[in-house]
Amino acid sequence: MSSILKYIVKNDAMKSDPKEIYGWRVYLLACSACFGAMSFGWDSGVIGGVINLEAFITAYGLGSKDAVATANLQGNIVSVLQAGCFVGALAAYPLTDAFGRKYCLMGAALFTLCGVAMQSAASGHLEPMYIGRFISGLGVGVSSVVNPIYVTENAPRAIRGLLTGMYQLFIVTGGMIAFWGNYAVSVHLSGPKQYIVPLAVQGLPAFLLFSLMAICNESPRYLARKDRWEEAKAVLTQIRHLPSDHPYLQDEFQEIADQLEYERRLIGDASFWSLQKEMWTVPTNRKRALLSIMLMICQQMTGTNAINTYAPQIFNNLGITGTSNSLLSTGVYGIVKVVACALFLLFMADSLGRRRSLLVSSVGQAFCMFYIGLYVRISPPLADQPVPPAGYFALVCIFVFAAFFQFGWGPACWILISEIPAARLRPMNVALGAATQWLFNFVVARAVPNMLATVGPHGYGTYLIFGSFCVCMFFFVWFFIPETKGVSLEHMDELFGMPAEAKKEVTEGTKHDTRIEIEEHSNRSDNRSV
Repeated sequence: MSSILKYIVKNDAMKSDPKEIYGWRVYLLACSACFGAMSFGWDSGVIGGVINLEAFITAYGLGSKDAVATANLQGNIVSVLQAGCFVGALAAYPLTDAFGRKYCLMGAALFTLCGVAMQSAASGHLEPMYIGRFISGLGVGVSSVVNPIYVTENAPRAIRGLLTGMYQLFIVTGGMIAFWGNYAVSVHLSGPKQYIVPLAVQGLPAFLLFSLMAICNESPRYLARKDRWEEAKAVLTQIRHLPSDHPYLQDEFQEIADQLEYERRLIGDASFWSLQKEMWTVPTNRKRALLSIMLMICQQMTGTNAINTYAPQIFNNLGITGTSNSLLSTGVYGIVKVVACALFLLFMADSLGRRRSLLVSSVGQAFCMFYIGLYVRISPPLADQPVPPAGYFALVCIFVFAAFFQFGWGPACWILISEIPAARLRPMNVALGAATQWLFNFVVARAVPNMLATVGPHGYGTYLIFGSFCVCMFFFVWFFIPETKGVSLEHMDELFGMPAEAKKEVTEGTKHDTRIEIEEHSNRSDNRSV
């Protein structure tokens, strides 16, 4: 595996770090945790298609002649999941510090499964549908915070972008499977089974998340933060597949210890309010928190989740008629997203880097959104008429937009918000970013049906609004986002303005004490185990 990675990943860490650390264990850990991300992608894909199936429309009263009333009901059904995700993301911060990354992910899976069961059994009643989607959202929201943290804290630095970005790959893979599932049930099933089957099957990723996390280890950096040094070293030795006395392993372990010692000396014992003080009064931490918030706002303002969730309606607006045809187009859209995201993770995340990927992505998405909006405004598709060449190019732009999103704003945001914070602020920072993402995801999911119905003929203004946001995002990245590829987690302070000399003053003279402390904890653990 390491010989292949050296041809794909181009950074200094890849050249210097031992090849043994790129074994199958780190990939298993990343894939296991990322089934939490697949739950969200699967749900978004399922619900976007299900609300357009005739059986679901009849059962849940979506057949009103009032377009705005129908848009409101669709928006409510879809967006209540995002409301649950927002609450779950905020709750994840204290939970992941109290119970650990592993058990939080397992608990999130159980919440998601309970919510899926309620959605499947709703039988045309809106109340259990709303409650079930909210409960599923709680689980998805928690996993959206814990998943990137868990993967980041286990990943070798050279491929941290690749492994953390798998979060986005699993989202789009879940969406793709759901898109094709919707198409299959629209062709082969009828009656209530047409929507009950896809609503029930979306619980599969949560089941896999629970099952696989049960056999995975806890994060070594979390164990170190809880002063469980012997366990932390044993886990790090296992996932790096190196002997405990290997220089690379000793250096990484000492970097973890030094970083924790530095943070404790800087701000004292961790409590909620002391961490809030550390995040918002220390300039480098405040900068990273604000960047995380802005990155996640920008990610949603690209309009990607508007297309993910309402793709069948959007394809219909561009001239693709018939439920099955629009669902088929949505399935192809899902394939494009998966392929583009995989290409980004393999060839761009740790080679081209995060910053340049975001810049390229902004330009490509802006062009696509502006073209679609202008086409719908100037030469909209006509009923019972073939799609003109300009219309086919607009359809191509939907797929190109998806590819550009996966080349940057999709995976890169999750990578950045999980790697730039200081170690003990990481859960709070990721929770803040994820909660912001879910809040604006909720806004987009709730607003887009109304925008498509009211912002100009065929909703052309919707695309122009999102295109304008993409232009603004280019300048935001150009002026404020630094490159982080190949930088170890323990050196992010220096990248964001903490002088190395200032950090050295705090930690100088403590390395010996820290080593002694680690050894003392190790001895205590050994004594307890005898």
